Amino acid sequence: MMNKEITMLDVTLRDGSHSMRHAFTEQQVRDVARGLEKAGIPYFEVSHGDGLGGSSLQYGFSRVDELKLIAAAREESANSKISVLILPGIGTRKDLENAASAGANMVRVATHITEADVAKQHIELSRNLGLETVGFLMMAHMAPTSVLIEQAKKLESYGAEIVYMTDSAGALLPHEVTEKVTALRENISCKIGFHAHNNLSLAMANTIAAVEAGAEFVDGSLRCLGAGSGNTQTEVMAAVFSRLGYKTGVDLYSVMDAANDVVAKFMPRPQEITGSSLIMGYSGVYSSFLLFAQEAAERYGVDEREILVQLGQMQAVGGQEDLIFEVAQQIAKEQAMLVK
Repeated sequence: MMNKEITMLDVTLRDGSHSMRHAFTEQQVRDVARGLEKAGIPYFEVSHGDGLGGSSLQYGFSRVDELKLIAAAREESANSKISVLILPGIGTRKDLENAASAGANMVRVATHITEADVAKQHIELSRNLGLETVGFLMMAHMAPTSVLIEQAKKLESYGAEIVYMTDSAGALLPHEVTEKVTALRENISCKIGFHAHNNLSLAMANTIAAVEAGAEFVDGSLRCLGAGSGNTQTEVMAAVFSRLGYKTGVDLYSVMDAANDVVAKFMPRPQEITGSSLIMGYSGVYSSFLLFAQEAAERYGVDEREILVQLGQMQAVGGQEDLIFEVAQQIAKEQAMLVK
């Protein structure tokens, strides 16, 4: 029987940080948090795009300290719970403890699809801190379903209460999502979540497929604000699942107001499927690489699509942002040699 209740988690203030070049102001965070609270969004995420501790030269410095943003969001939220993301190797134990003190209720411990074992200490710490704890498996298209199940079981054994399958590149097709979420449902007992990107214009379709296969948590962002072509659009998701008969507890008009009257006014650009973001989905490239690839292409005078295709062939993953510039430089050298 189809599960008729789902939980929506909004990632505007975390995944959207990529598109905003990590420049959210405290007022923007307060305005978005207030809108999400009014709409009845049960969870929303606040942190640097690359998670707690991500403000750095490699990933991009935040305009405002994320702890201040988490605390501001907490002040605006009487009912909505605040999530944070942490990537082992970027965020530390102290970062997580500070986020909990600032008002976080949930932490999502994110690892590459084949590296769940590095999440053990962070998951155990999260449970000890009394936080709702999620295992977040990124780049799910890069491993067969058997590996996904193996890694999900590890996360569950460490204490994860929810395990997310994350289509970080926006590369999965609906039938692949159905297969993978069905396998998760058959092999783990904790709740299942799904996080999509829209690089192939399939975020909403994939989110529906995930829910129909048994996912109980689904992510979205207002106006699709997120890395690459963005995420499943929160306000659209609220409307679609209402039409499908699912209970989300989200007020459609209020979440539309948050999207159109708040987020739309500070977005640096529309979240379109451009040639480059399309190539990201087609080649299976991490969505947060988009702005780095554009910068590298401009610096070295090469086609950013060529950079992304090569990164896809190399199976580059988050944390290898410096590789983007190396690839661009090599392409430029090769092109210069051809001219000679």
